[in-house]
Amino acid sequence: MRLPVSRPAAALALAFATPAVLADALIDGGIDTVVVTATRTPERADQVIADTTVIDSAEIARAGAGSVADVLARQRGIEIVRNGGPGASTSVFLRGANSNQVVVLIDGVRIGSSTTGAASWNAIPLAAIDHIEVVYGPLSTLYGADAIGGVVQIFTKKSAGAPQLSASLGGGTYGTRQGDAAIHGASGPVSYAFGSAHEEADGFSATRPGSSSYNRDDDGYSRNSANGRIALRLAEGHELGAQFMKSRLRAQYDSGAASFDTRNIQDLDSYAVFLNDRLAPDWRSSLQWARANDELGSFTSAAASGTSQIATRQDEATWQNTIGIGADTLQLLLGHREETVLSTSGATTTPSPLNRSRVTNSVAASYALRRGSHLVDLSARNDHSIYGSKTTGAAGYGYSFSQDLHASASFGTSFRAPTFNELYYPGYGLASNKPEQGRNAEAGLRYRVSGVELQASYYRNRLTDMIVSVNPCPSRTGSCAYNVNHALLEGLTLSLETRLAALDLRATADLQDPRDDTSGKQLARRARRHATLSASRTSGKLESGVELQASGQRFDDAANANRLGGYGLLNLYTSWHLTPDWSLLVRLDNAADKHYELARNYGTAGRSWFAALRYGIR
Repeated sequence: MRLPVSRPAAALALAFATPAVLADALIDGGIDTVVVTATRTPERADQVIADTTVIDSAEIARAGAGSVADVLARQRGIEIVRNGGPGASTSVFLRGANSNQVVVLIDGVRIGSSTTGAASWNAIPLAAIDHIEVVYGPLSTLYGADAIGGVVQIFTKKSAGAPQLSASLGGGTYGTRQGDAAIHGASGPVSYAFGSAHEEADGFSATRPGSSSYNRDDDGYSRNSANGRIALRLAEGHELGAQFMKSRLRAQYDSGAASFDTRNIQDLDSYAVFLNDRLAPDWRSSLQWARANDELGSFTSAAASGTSQIATRQDEATWQNTIGIGADTLQLLLGHREETVLSTSGATTTPSPLNRSRVTNSVAASYALRRGSHLVDLSARNDHSIYGSKTTGAAGYGYSFSQDLHASASFGTSFRAPTFNELYYPGYGLASNKPEQGRNAEAGLRYRVSGVELQASYYRNRLTDMIVSVNPCPSRTGSCAYNVNHALLEGLTLSLETRLAALDLRATADLQDPRDDTSGKQLARRARRHATLSASRTSGKLESGVELQASGQRFDDAANANRLGGYGLLNLYTSWHLTPDWSLLVRLDNAADKHYELARNYGTAGRSWFAALRYGIR
């Protein structure tokens, strides 16, 4: 193991020997959180074995004009890469896993491109989000292909109680303008929630000198979105409903010194119809049909021949049955997913080799045993598609030494399905490529007492049959995508949350070693160390806070030839509650005006401010 921390140090960190003087100074606080993603059913967070983080609505509201990726980057175990401003292509790494090794859901609907295998993070509207759950580690037994590094589930705002309105209007640096409005509530058996948002910015140059695409002009973006949910309570324990989310992103992107920049239009849509039934006191059934569209159009010149479009459509039907057996829970799942890709380029009428469909049928079962201080989770799943039959399994055990100290250990297998690019892209894909495979083992401790919560997780995820570009290709002339590499994702994650006097404190540290075992090199764009620290204070109607983000050096390429320096970012914010309904948010990001790169020769924001007047947003 080549973790940037010694084994004795790791053992000491896992022991959580909290100094008594610190514990005595802490104020008790906090409430139990309910999470859904870790087990596909609502569970108290302290009854979940999987390592899970919840980003609540207050933290999202404090983000101002930031993107979803910016919010995620302030969490433990997560790094991001972005090729320019908020509208640019974005990747999210969980515990060192690639962006295409992470499953992303919006209200239970899976999103992403079947050609790249990754979600379009830059098209997800932050204004629509109520909270986010991040589950670390393999979840293929619950969510199928691609859940190697974990699952991120985004929950949009829901309905509850009397009708309520919310709205905000703001602006800031780089010509940023933003506005949104929403209404939610219930009337008799009908509940509803609807919202819309618009944001735009003049931006800054997406590239820097040294890039072959460099153009010194500003590269702006605009994003329009709408979301909604409506549900009808048919009878006690029976609910029928529908939900949607639509987003259109227009973003500029440098394509050289020419005056016409590349313009990307990204459409991200998700729809679902669901029926939830309580068939018996201990038997809940959920049936859902969902569709997700991810379409990207690129305009590289004023002529039609400079246009290319590629679209992914995912249709998915799931039937989930959750059966209580005493204190235990049995879950049975049937799934059917069809991915369809349609690609066009310029004025050509020749069908693209990418234009095809893939069907995956799944069956899964899990059993959660609860016996006093003992927690046991067992799960297994089979996914059958054109790449054959893949069976995954997982087992987890948790034990409570006391009300304050909990330990857990788990093992799970996972896989990533080859993307359509890796299978069919001309001159690159090979139809014979197999899924990547993962085997993860981890252990964790959680200590919570007198207002302090400490958590440590050690993980070791070994990946085989990694698909990379090789030259020469074993089966033809030139290069191709091929199952050849092995990788190891290993690390220790530490976190602290507490209240000290009048300050709410949170700190995280990730010591990891994401490496390519075939070459011995550090995986591209992933640091061996990164950390966060935040402190906030509320005094009367005023809430103020400071955030620190730090990352060690990384490499921009697989050969580790191009080094990206480490960086530290300082963010400040203040929220003034003018009345119970009205508030003013002022935020200053990168307050020290740090110059840094997430990707080589791509721009990042300097010191920037944002202010917003809000109604009904807490």
